[in-house]
Amino acid sequence: MSERRYTEQEEALEIKSLRRIIAAYANYQDAAERDVKRYERSFKMLPPAHKELLFHLGLKYQRLRWCISMNGAFIMNMLEAFEPPFDMSQYVNAGGYDHPPNMHDHSHVDCTHSSGRGDCSTISVSRSNSQLDGQHGNPKEDAKTHESSRETENEKDEEEHMAGCSQPVGSNLGSSQVVNVSCNGDTDASTAAYCQDKGVSSSSTDDNVTPRHCTGSLFKLNVPPIDVDKVRCIVRNIVRDWAEEGQKERDECYKPILEELNRLFPNRSNERPPLCLVPGAGLGRLALEISSLGFVSQGNEFSYYMLICSSFILNHTQEAKEWTIYPWIHSNCNSLSDNDQLRPVSFPDIHPSSAGITEGFSMCAGDFVEVYSEESQESAWDAVVTCFFLDTAHNIVEYIEIISKVLKDGGVWINLGPLLYHFADSYGPDDDMSIELSLEDVKKVAYHYGFVMECSRGLL
Repeated sequence: MSERRYTEQEEALEIKSLRRIIAAYANYQDAAERDVKRYERSFKMLPPAHKELLFHLGLKYQRLRWCISMNGAFIMNMLEAFEPPFDMSQYVNAGGYDHPPNMHDHSHVDCTHSSGRGDCSTISVSRSNSQLDGQHGNPKEDAKTHESSRETENEKDEEEHMAGCSQPVGSNLGSSQVVNVSCNGDTDASTAAYCQDKGVSSSSTDDNVTPRHCTGSLFKLNVPPIDVDKVRCIVRNIVRDWAEEGQKERDECYKPILEELNRLFPNRSNERPPLCLVPGAGLGRLALEISSLGFVSQGNEFSYYMLICSSFILNHTQEAKEWTIYPWIHSNCNSLSDNDQLRPVSFPDIHPSSAGITEGFSMCAGDFVEVYSEESQESAWDAVVTCFFLDTAHNIVEYIEIISKVLKDGGVWINLGPLLYHFADSYGPDDDMSIELSLEDVKKVAYHYGFVMECSRGLL
């Protein structure tokens, strides 16, 4: 399959889109500091008696700053390790922000998973009544060379995705950077003691890691709040996929899928392991678990926010629990206590490259429809696993049609997740298409494309 070539306009849009996302990450700490200052302004408005009652909030705000700096240190190290697929010095808009604030956003960073998204169901279906084919060949053409970008009629429809596929886990892992952090303006003795107890040293921002592709202009941009929220979402999603604290949720969502794969492929061959595609792979944990189970697994992800983070965890982790973040600090709602809100989370819970992955594990970046509609992907996969993915479609029928095409005869599709369609409440000027089917209609569409229901069960 020949490599897709970008037009100059397409490449410019890709670079601007990626620059926007890097800017959102790079401005994380400044945006969080603005929130803390807002808390402090509200505190100053209190009557003296109320201030005295809540005197401890001053220390909390300084602790928040320290937690923010720790999150920021991780983000800066992540950006430092990121290798952009384009020359980021091109197409710099001297007039300011690269994107219109109301640009159509295709990157759906999902902050929730099993909880709060409705009832889930696990469905295993196969393309025919025939037995699973014992021959598990490689895809017709290596998807690693594929580069794609969905073409649209609207030239301003700037998609946030990265084209091309790569092997995410290698033997040569990069080294971690150490970033000093500081507690800003400590005048309170207890605050200073807290910083000293945590080993926080004063340092100028010049001492911090500044990623080579994070130019000064990126740090000066007025990043839209929606972009900042996506960065915070990624920080929380790390807990779900890569921390011990997320194990219960992984057991609820990933374990049924892994058990079903084990049941359907009981006699996996080390010489010719079955091939499994994982669209909407997010931060990559499910794809890695499937690889560790003895499958040649390929995760597919569209969002740059996800891809930058998953690449760092998969490629640059030196050991388990190497990093510590504070994922809950950006919301003061429903907290049991300040300590609960400010509790640390260490990750990853496992060292990815020591997880016993099967050779050939990869992550493919790009739009699912664009990448896997290619002729080279037809009848290429023994299994397709979709976890909280189907409802991300503009046209769910198109998703199911492509899944049926990429599966080999007798291949298996395993789905888990709700039907909370992502574009159901879109009221933008672009009037996005959103086909929202009931589960009954989804099954009818699956039957139409040759699937036979093997089992279905709900998860309460």
